[in-house]
Formats: sequence, C-alpha cells, structure tokens
Amino acid sequence: SRSSCWLLQRRQLDNISTVLAEMIATAMLMFLGCMGCVQNPVFTNSSFQSALNFGFVVLICIQCFGCVCGAHLNPAVTLATYVYDMISLPMALAYFVAQMVGAFIGYGLLKAVLPENAIYSTDTPDGVCLTSLDSTLTSWQGVAIEFLITCVLISICCGVWDPRNATKQDSVPVRFGLAISCLSLTAGQLTGASMNPARSFAPAIWNGFWENHWIYWVGPMAGSLVTSVIYKFAFRREVDADAELEETTMSTKRSSEAEFA
Repeated sequence: SRSSCWLLQRRQLDNISTVLAEMIATAMLMFLGCMGCVQNPVFTNSSFQSALNFGFVVLICIQCFGCVCGAHLNPAVTLATYVYDMISLPMALAYFVAQMVGAFIGYGLLKAVLPENAIYSTDTPDGVCLTSLDSTLTSWQGVAIEFLITCVLISICCGVWDPRNATKQDSVPVRFGLAISCLSLTAGQLTGASMNPARSFAPAIWNGFWENHWIYWVGPMAGSLVTSVIYKFAFRREVDADAELEETTMSTKRSSEAEFA
C-alpha cells in the first residue's frame, strides 16, 4: 500500500541520515583531534594538551551528532553496540564503513589545509597524529595496554547504555569527553591511546606508516568484544516499568521542591 511504501522510504532515509552523520562525526574527530596534535618549532604542544583536546573534540562530536547516530566514532564502540543488541549487523557494517571513510576524509582535509611543516616536523617525522609504541615497549605490551584502556572505554559505554541509566543521559557528552581525556593522559605516551582502529588507520594510510599497526586493531576490537559480552551477561539489568515511572516522578518532585525552596 501507499502508506507502507512511504514508511519504507522514510526508514531508508533515516538510515542514510544516520550513516552520513556517523561519517561526518568521525571526520570531525580526525580533523579537529589531529589538528590539536600538531607540534613543531612554531606550534608548541604537549601530551597533556593533545589528550585534553581529543576529549573536548569527542564532547563536540557527541553533542552535535549523538541524537542522530549515537556518534560511535569508533568501530570498537560499534562492535559493543552490536553485542549489546542495540543495532543490527547490516547497520553495524554500515557504521564501520562510515567511520573508515569519515576518518580518511577528516585526516585528508587536515593535510589539505595545514602547511607541510605542520604535518612533518622534527617532532613528527613520519606524520602528525600517528599512533606508535614507545620504544621501551614490546608489541604484546602495546596490545595489552590498548586492550585494557579499551575495556575501560567500553565499560563506560555499557554503563551509559544500561537501562538503569536511561533517565540519566543529560551529561553524556561531558562524561565521554572527560573519559577520553583521562585515558589519553594515562596511556597516550605509551601507545598513543588509540582505542579506535579508524583513528589509527587514517593517519597510517595517508602517511604510509604501518609499523605495529595491527596492535590498534587487535587490542581495541578484542577489548570491546570481551567487555561488552561480560557487561551484557553479568551486569546489565532490565528496569521494571513501574519502578522507572516512580523514580521519574520522585525526581520531578524533588526538582519542584528545590525550585520552591
């Protein structure tokens, strides 16, 4: 019928909008995040500044596109949403493609607008924003670090997605922004604190730098899979509808009392 055809077209348009938003959000992550990592004799920078910048950029991306596509920005997060039964397999694959294309576009735009000495300098001879291991670490130590910090990131995601937190979503961009900054400060000087295969892939392909690149796929994706499965079956609980309504009512009542106090 005409109505069912219209609904199908509307659903397809919504899916296209969602995937497009994910691509733009990931491009924004790479463009702004990596611009904040530029370091040479002219543009001063530090690991602290880069970590803080990436957290703020994640905050912006989620604030802009979280309501449209969830702003995963990361194949590891998308894998967790699939395990968590939040998206279908075809949509998860579409998100993955959007993230890889978006990251490629975002970093390419960065190379287009910045001078050569901002991309390649004595501080970043192979290219700005590349994720690489500290020389004192072995490959497997790098995998372990990326695995563990991704476990923390996905634990935060699962906690936000937990039905018991359904009414506590107002500060999600701030939470994720601060979490990314914290994890980047913790492990940034060791592995680059990628936690995101797309974030590592784009600079690698644009600069032809593939040393230890496999670490930034195996660590984050394994961490995402393990953490989301454990959280789903060990910690996630459904919320009784009556209890949720009562909690919402009490919260509204407390807010009203506070206004009149």
